Amino acid sequence: MIYDDFDEFADTILPMTALVGLDFGEKTIGVALSDSLGTVATPMETIRRKKFGLDSARLIEICTARAVGGLVLGLPRNMDGSEGPRCQSTRAFARNLTKVTDLPIGYWDERLSTVAAERALLEADTSRKRRAELIDHVAASYILQGALDRLRHMKTG
Repeated sequence: MIYDDFDEFADTILPMTALVGLDFGEKTIGVALSDSLGTVATPMETIRRKKFGLDSARLIEICTARAVGGLVLGLPRNMDGSEGPRCQSTRAFARNLTKVTDLPIGYWDERLSTVAAERALLEADTSRKRRAELIDHVAASYILQGALDRLRHMKTG
């Protein structure tokens, strides 16, 4: 099931399960994973997109191996909050995912996540080539960390 409302998504997540964060792009899918307590997002890998069947099979493999309780999918809104073609393709990807998994899917506004990831990699003095290899799953970890922080705030607030 796909949740546009993050609060509704939060209600579906089982306690003590990890979440996967996804940065869906034209050529790659950045993947990050949380711990089971939902406190820390860790960059995991970048999937080079081929065909949906292959891409989704790898995602399901990750989710099964890590006992994942939900997917947080970055929604690339425009800076004014509107949705363009990238949002449409992200939403189509989410709809296709619901055909291969019952895991809840929640959207997270990913504006500036790639910028933040790039800045972090620059501060770590990462080479240009290495940044290109890491940027997508580091961006996925920024997306997921934002969602985890929101979830933690919802529980304490």
